[in-house]
Amino acid sequence: MYNWFVRKYYDFLKKKKESYLKKLIDRGLILGENVSIVDTFFFDPSHCFLISIGDNCTIAPRVRLIAHDASTKKFLGYTKIGRIDIGKNCFLGDSAIVLPCVTIGSGSIVGAGSVVTKDIPVGMVVAGNPAQVICSVNEYLDKMKAMSRDKKIFNEDYFIENLNMVKRDEIRQSVDKSIGFIV
Repeated sequence: MYNWFVRKYYDFLKKKKESYLKKLIDRGLILGENVSIVDTFFFDPSHCFLISIGDNCTIAPRVRLIAHDASTKKFLGYTKIGRIDIGKNCFLGDSAIVLPCVTIGSGSIVGAGSVVTKDIPVGMVVAGNPAQVICSVNEYLDKMKAMSRDKKIFNEDYFIENLNMVKRDEIRQSVDKSIGFIV
C-alpha cells in the first residue's frame, strides 16, 4: 500500500512539473530537446522568455535561473533584466543559481551551489560564489577516470531501492577515505 501512495505522489509531482514547464514554454522559455530537469527548479516565471536551455542539458534539483535583478527597483524605480543562455550538453549542479546576462558555453559543468554571475566559456567546469573556472571538462573527466581506476564502480544493484545492509556497508567502505562511483 505504501509503495502505491509513493508512486501516486511522484506521478502527481511529475504532472505538476510538466504543467508548470508547459506554462513557461507558452510564455517564451526556450527548452531544447532531451533536457533532464531533476526534481524542483525555479525558472524566472516573469522573465522566462529571456531564458534558453540547449539540447541534452541536465538541470539538478533546486537550480534557479533568474533573469531579473530587482536590487535597483527601490532606489531607481526599475529592475535590471537580461538573457540567460545555456548551451547544449551542460550540467547544472544542485542548487546552482544563474543570474541575468549570463551565457553558459556548451558542454560546461556548473558545480553544486555555484552562483554564476559571468559568462562561462565552452567546455569548462566552474564552481563557487561567484563561480570561477576550475578547469576544462576534459581535465576534470581525466581526473575522475584516474580516480576510478582502482575503485569499484557500483551498478544498478546498488540503487537505493536495491540496497541491503551488506551493500550499504560495501559502499561506505568504498568511500571511507575518498570519493566513490556509481552508474
